[in-house]
Amino acid sequence: MSCPPASTVHVVVTDANILINLVHVGRLDLLGKLLRYSFVVPEQVIAEVKDPPQSVVLAKALDEGLLTAEKLTQIAELELYAELLMKLGSGEAACLALAQSRGWLIASDERRVFFREVVRRLGPGSILNTAGLFVLAIHSGAITVDEADDAKALLERHRFRMRFASFRDVLP
Repeated sequence: MSCPPASTVHVVVTDANILINLVHVGRLDLLGKLLRYSFVVPEQVIAEVKDPPQSVVLAKALDEGLLTAEKLTQIAELELYAELLMKLGSGEAACLALAQSRGWLIASDERRVFFREVVRRLGPGSILNTAGLFVLAIHSGAITVDEADDAKALLERHRFRMRFASFRDVLP
C-alpha cells in the first residue's frame, strides 16, 4: 500500500485480526503513532474480540483514543451490511460496509473471500495488513526494524506467519 500525501489523513476501518495481532505483541499503541492515519473499529468487530484480556486492552485503546468505535448509521450502510452478511462474517461485513459507504480504507489480514471482495469494491491498495502497518510504523520512526522483527517472531508463536524472513527484506 502506498503512503498518502503528507497533508492527507486516511481513515482505516480495522478488523479484529489486526487488533488481536497488535494486542499479542503489545503494540496497539502503533495505531496512535501513524499520524497520517486514523483508525476506527465497528461495534461488530469490538464484539468479536471475546478473549477477556484482549478486550480489556482494546477497551483501554478506545478510551485513550488510539482508535474510535464506529456504528453503522446510514440506511445505505445498513443495507450494504445486510447484503454482505450473506457472504462475510459480521465484523468483516461491517468493516466493508463502512469503508465502501464512507470512502475509507480497511485494515485486515484476511486473504480469501473478504480480501477479494474489498479489492473488487474498493480497488487495489485499499487494504492494509499487519505487515503493512509495521512497515508504516518503521517509516514513521515509531518502531525500529529490529522491534518489528521481534514482533514478527512473537506473532509466529501465535501462528500468524508473514511471507518474509525480516522486515529488512520488504523495505525499499
